[in-house]
Amino acid sequence: MSWRRMAQMNSSDEKGPVKRGRHRRPWGPVLSVLAIVFSAVPALPLVTQASAQTATVRQFDPATGTWVRRERTLSFKAPWGDAAIKPSVVPYSEKLPAGSIVIETAKRRLYHLRGDGTAVRYGIGVGREGFAWRGSERITRKAEWPDWRPPAEMIRREAAQGRILPSVMEGGPENPLGARALYLGSTLFRIHGTNQPWTIGQAVSSGCIRMTNEDVITLYSSVKIGTLVLVR
Repeated sequence: MSWRRMAQMNSSDEKGPVKRGRHRRPWGPVLSVLAIVFSAVPALPLVTQASAQTATVRQFDPATGTWVRRERTLSFKAPWGDAAIKPSVVPYSEKLPAGSIVIETAKRRLYHLRGDGTAVRYGIGVGREGFAWRGSERITRKAEWPDWRPPAEMIRREAAQGRILPSVMEGGPENPLGARALYLGSTLFRIHGTNQPWTIGQAVSSGCIRMTNEDVITLYSSVKIGTLVLVR
């Protein structure tokens, strides 16, 4: 092979990569331009499964004097979306029997003492203004999916507002007492679940202590009849 042919071959080898290189995209500048373009586009709200969730609820219709079923969008955030409401183990050094329950009404928190200087803290709903109470009771009864029997006073009070309450409502998902109930002494008060989990962390009840159904099921399985309950 002549030296001239070898030179041509070497020249074509060098030009090959150079020629192919001309077709490569300079991605650095392109990405910079895209970043500028997308930064100028206003952020769109994310549609989550929670925000799009709907539920069928029972509501009293004053016009007909009957309970009706209506579809409602659950636009509220999940109660556990607030880290402070999500159950957690926290230091708690008060000298009380292991297993005792302490309810801090103002903080809207329930503490289940573990007997080792810690407690499981739960977010709760408490009595609204005029219905809050303080005292010491013991758990005298436990019930799964309890029936709800509104007191006569509540029935009269709600009737004055145009809301007719049933004398008894069987236990189930629509029942305001939720999945479990812990009855306190001989009072009408209970620690119970709720079919309105968005009310956790608020003062909305007629004196009872509300928990999410998930939380009250956990607490229910951990306490015994006779457990001390302090409400402060």
